[in-house]
Amino acid sequence: MNFLDMLRAAERQNQSMLCVGLDPEPAKFPHHWRNDPSKIYDFCAAIVDATADLVIAFKPQIAYFAAHRAEDQLERLMAHMRVAAPQVPIILDAKRGDIGSTAEQYAKEAFERYGADAVTLSPFMGFDSVQPYLRYPGKGAFLLCRTSNPGGDDFQPQHLTNVEGQPRLYEHIASLTQGPWNLNGQLGLVVGATYPAEIARVRELAPTVPLLIPGVGAQGGDAHATVQAGWRGHNGETTGSVVVNSSRAILYASAGPDFAQVARQEALKTRDLLHAARG
Repeated sequence: MNFLDMLRAAERQNQSMLCVGLDPEPAKFPHHWRNDPSKIYDFCAAIVDATADLVIAFKPQIAYFAAHRAEDQLERLMAHMRVAAPQVPIILDAKRGDIGSTAEQYAKEAFERYGADAVTLSPFMGFDSVQPYLRYPGKGAFLLCRTSNPGGDDFQPQHLTNVEGQPRLYEHIASLTQGPWNLNGQLGLVVGATYPAEIARVRELAPTVPLLIPGVGAQGGDAHATVQAGWRGHNGETTGSVVVNSSRAILYASAGPDFAQVARQEALKTRDLLHAARG
């Protein structure tokens, strides 16, 4: 199956729009593993095992592994997810944004070294920063569009005076992603849960591409408003997938030896809340 097929299948099988972000911070690990980077794999694998039947995707953030020289643990984790949760697609959160042979190497890293099903990218340098990833059949890529951080206001809502209709930058990215850039039909967009009105605008411009939405949970995004703004379906079938990411609220729900069980409880609660918001 290609990436979009995997997303839809995981949504149906697990009745879920929840993506669990794997952002391991040893300083926040359970007490018995606190401040021990060698336990990154063990911590993340336990979270995966506890939530594999509740999610539409997993999203490991590569910086949390690289900062602790734990790329080998990320490779082990990717292999573990393929065995423990083969039905769940994996989005490597890398936010790469380069061109030419460098972009080709980043694509090779994501899809060949780590075996990700999709990757996050910055489109700031234009289509040639995206194109190398589209050469991998069936693989997906999520382009940063309207992000949840306050600094996103510096550029993303600004009007483009040299483009017909003078769209805002994030609107232009959404239109390109729905249209001419989407050569393999596997592109998606990253939009922040803290801007539900702008999620709705992105969905208007890109009605069928999947939306990866961070910001629910610890960042304060409203789950119901997020789903209402972004999810689209017909007769119960998804036409515009929504992948709502939650990281800290699930990963660090408990600092005790029961951390994985408590993470599952938090994931179950969030999954059901998101599902109910579809109406």
